[in-house]
Amino acid sequence: MRLTLHQLRLLLAVTREGSVSRAAQRLHLTQPTLSAQLRQLSDQVGLPLFERIGRRLHLTPAGEAVVDSATRLEEELERLDETLAELRGDVGGKLRLAVVSTAETFIPRLLGEFRRERPAVEVSLVVLNRDAVLRRLADNRDDLYIMSRPPAAPPVTATPFLANPLVVIAAADHPLAGRRAVPIEALADEEFVLREPGSGTRQAAESFFAEHDIVLRPRLELGSNEAVRQAVAGGLGLSLLSAHALAHAPDEGIAVLAVKDTPVVTQWQVVHPTGKRLTPLADAFLRFLQARAPELNRAAQARLSAARG
Repeated sequence: MRLTLHQLRLLLAVTREGSVSRAAQRLHLTQPTLSAQLRQLSDQVGLPLFERIGRRLHLTPAGEAVVDSATRLEEELERLDETLAELRGDVGGKLRLAVVSTAETFIPRLLGEFRRERPAVEVSLVVLNRDAVLRRLADNRDDLYIMSRPPAAPPVTATPFLANPLVVIAAADHPLAGRRAVPIEALADEEFVLREPGSGTRQAAESFFAEHDIVLRPRLELGSNEAVRQAVAGGLGLSLLSAHALAHAPDEGIAVLAVKDTPVVTQWQVVHPTGKRLTPLADAFLRFLQARAPELNRAAQARLSAARG
């Protein structure tokens, strides 16, 4: 077979876009031109690469094998490009990150600092709920993924880099606000504003209260930390939220309760599929996060101390 990089990249584009027409539009090609290239590639392979079921294209086993090799080849070429850039003394390249929404309170700032050190770096950052990030992880679409609870499957390598203390918050005028020691049993009759089911914060909250034989009473389920903060400040219930979500946000109307056995300490972790070789740029960003973690921990602890008086 004499497959070309151009052909393989066209195949990857069609696979990622899910249709020939959308891939052709993105690649600025005509649909007949792209279809002809795919037919030529299929002829060289000696097997069909796609089959159409209804209105959708699906990869055949041969197509999956070629796409798998093409993906690895693309990654190797990107890694080679970044390695050569490092050897030349360049500090460019592209870094692809996917992070859970709770991390949006600190990851964009850290990326800004990282790019000030490496202004030629191009960054792709997507902020999604945990389920969407896990889907991207399963598809190996990014260099690194940041979350607090890595999945059991597929196999992943997880590197803890930052403490993620979860605290109980309430409206500033709540009867429990300002008390020096709040027993966990005092929360049994409280209603809670919770993140969506499946989120790492929601799972940690459910585990924490289950360990103390308290059944959570959800009043609202919301998809962002900002929405949770606003609901709590409005008196709609208590919540368990990351201290990092409070460290750089207005705290008007919110009190951190001094509940026994809190903060609940989890860990922010950098995750990637097991066996995936990190690019030099991804490895550099991981080391940058580890170096910045102590300062972030101090900021979160200072915020908690001030909130608790």
